[in-house]
Amino acid sequence: MAKMKAIEAAVLVLEKEGVTVTFGVPGAAINPLYAAMKNHGGIGHILARHVEGASHMAEGYTRAVAGNIGVCIGTSGPAGTDMITGLYSASADSIPILCITGQAPRSRLHKEDFQAVDIASIAKPVTKWATTVLEPAQVPRAFQQAFHLMRSGRPGPVLLDLPIDVQLAEIEFDIETYEPLAAYKPTASRKQAEKAIEMLNESERPLLVSGGGVINADASDLMVELAEILNVPVIPTLMGWGTIPDDHPLMVGMCGLQTSHRYGNANMLASDFVFGIGNRWANRHTGSVEVYTKGRKFVHVDIEPTQIGRVFAPDYGIVSDAKAALEQFVAVAKEWKAAGKLKCRKAWVAECQGRKNSVEFLRKTNFDNVPMKPQRVYQCMNNSLDRDTTYVSTIGLSQIAGAQFLHVYKPRNWINCGQAGPLGWTTPAALGVRVADPARKIVALSGDYDFQFMIEELAVGAQFKLPYVHVLVNNSYLGLIRQAQRAFSIDYCVQLAFDNINMDEGDATRGYGVDHVKVVEGLGCKAIRVHRAEDFAPAMKQAEAWMAEHKTPVVIECILERVTNISMGAEIDNVVEFEDLATEKADAPSALALLG
Repeated sequence: MAKMKAIEAAVLVLEKEGVTVTFGVPGAAINPLYAAMKNHGGIGHILARHVEGASHMAEGYTRAVAGNIGVCIGTSGPAGTDMITGLYSASADSIPILCITGQAPRSRLHKEDFQAVDIASIAKPVTKWATTVLEPAQVPRAFQQAFHLMRSGRPGPVLLDLPIDVQLAEIEFDIETYEPLAAYKPTASRKQAEKAIEMLNESERPLLVSGGGVINADASDLMVELAEILNVPVIPTLMGWGTIPDDHPLMVGMCGLQTSHRYGNANMLASDFVFGIGNRWANRHTGSVEVYTKGRKFVHVDIEPTQIGRVFAPDYGIVSDAKAALEQFVAVAKEWKAAGKLKCRKAWVAECQGRKNSVEFLRKTNFDNVPMKPQRVYQCMNNSLDRDTTYVSTIGLSQIAGAQFLHVYKPRNWINCGQAGPLGWTTPAALGVRVADPARKIVALSGDYDFQFMIEELAVGAQFKLPYVHVLVNNSYLGLIRQAQRAFSIDYCVQLAFDNINMDEGDATRGYGVDHVKVVEGLGCKAIRVHRAEDFAPAMKQAEAWMAEHKTPVVIECILERVTNISMGAEIDNVVEFEDLATEKADAPSALALLG
């Protein structure tokens, strides 16, 4: 067998496992890996400005295209701890990424060596596997196991920590006969599928809930097929948004406390049976278990056995990969339909569609205020962006309002950090999406604080020619936290505003603090500021022209009124509407029901 350094074997395994690009920051303890990648020449690298940013780029890369696994790299010590947030984010949303860290030599472990930390122990709670590889001969097999684990069962991240002397040690390894290990995916049985379909068929007002696991399994087409055969309405979760097009007649809204539609909550509350596939009953979707489950029976399908019953006990649970389960469900449903065994759902579907298509269940967006209300910004986005647009967002009032007002038509066209919601995620994730797909239309969405958290990563977009549009809604506030502080009768330490001494006295944004346009330009990108709704469409055209010319990110900063409360509540039957609701079509001209 061929002799080589252990780290050279690792690079060959990465190539065999399908890796073509990595994200990271070099450092002393991981330089052997960078040397091996350079000598190999077949794996690209995007240099992040912050190692946490590299981990989120890897996430965006994985989330963008089915089958992708993003790889992030950092040196020993703080590089690994910086990437913990990315590992947590990936773990929470069942996203496979591989984190590779350098480490002090084995002889210096536990001796408080410079930048030596037990990163494997730190990472264990937020990974499927985290280990420091202590034997050089184990390096290629550790990488093989990492990919096997990331792809098997519930997907998730892995961390491999490599002492520098382990990387440099010589081993024997035969890459010519190497094969990736087959992934394990639990599969629903025919009997399980028949029982689940029978339970649904016995109900009067059933709903399908489509979760992020459907997208992870690349099974959205099967979900739509099942819904159409059964003629049963679908409510996607936030992570499952796009599994069924927003304008499909069986898509009847999202349910939840924040990222939801009024008609989605109403349709959920009117149901008597909920068939959840690839979802986790997240609390922002359900609110209290008591309200969400009252008067309803539940079937829950999830790839992870311990997810069944974690939030509440369903009436029936099935452990299965979403795609494998949907294949069984579709087969049973087709047979039952052919045999005339399926109930007619026309009246129930019409009832749900009636709510979706009624002005009564719409929120107003057509405000003319200056500074703008955020609702009007999303109306502008709907009017300026087409159905192929991919949105990237993480947390805050910007994301919540986006989910209430924007429209998504395809899987992986809403790329969102769901459970963890780290501020700063949006910019590096959008860059990772661009690396994964050089052609798609990408629009990132941030509030001002999310944007400021990792604004330095825009320089990566400039350096590596990764263009996308970033819509920044700026009210110079930690808006979601300010809104939550209302319960405590405070407005404390959440204001980002100050008089910027470098802006003209007459500038309307002087009191908003950070001059984002100048910062963005200083990072090598382009930016344009919008004060009025009528200026948004020209700004988007300008952004597209700049991207075509310069191949860099372009930021469209929309100046908002300082204080706006976005609809949310403690229960799905008690969402508080702070702004006016629509009373006529002109109040919500870009609402889905009114676009035709």
